[in-house]
Amino acid sequence: MESEFLPVFLFLALATLLSVGMLVTGRLFGPRRTSAVKEMPYESGMDPVHDTRRRFDVKFHLVAIAFLVFDVELLFLYPWAVAARPDAAAVRGIDGAVQAGLIADRWLVFCGVIAFLFLLLLGFVYDWRKGVFRWR
Repeated sequence: MESEFLPVFLFLALATLLSVGMLVTGRLFGPRRTSAVKEMPYESGMDPVHDTRRRFDVKFHLVAIAFLVFDVELLFLYPWAVAARPDAAAVRGIDGAVQAGLIADRWLVFCGVIAFLFLLLLGFVYDWRKGVFRWR
């Protein structure tokens, strides 16, 4: 048991030691020039103290939503990639599902993933044509 977790404990100890060391070194040797601008919080490049009627550009929201949509869609591909590995366990992989009769054929899964990627590409082209990625 001791030998199994020794690398993990060494990694955590080294990471903690390096983190604390960098913080202490920065505190001891770093410059101490503070100003009102340095003390302000930074939020998307906008001044946090202003009139509430000031407009916030919608481009920030469009890019954030496009990122979230594509990021979540790509996360759906990860389980397929793990299950489609040739060395995946026969019980848990796609081959196990075919043997159990849950899926008719391995190609059916592949065609489903290709259709999913096509829809992802279609959404990307739609966003591109609408000018979501054009920053002017």
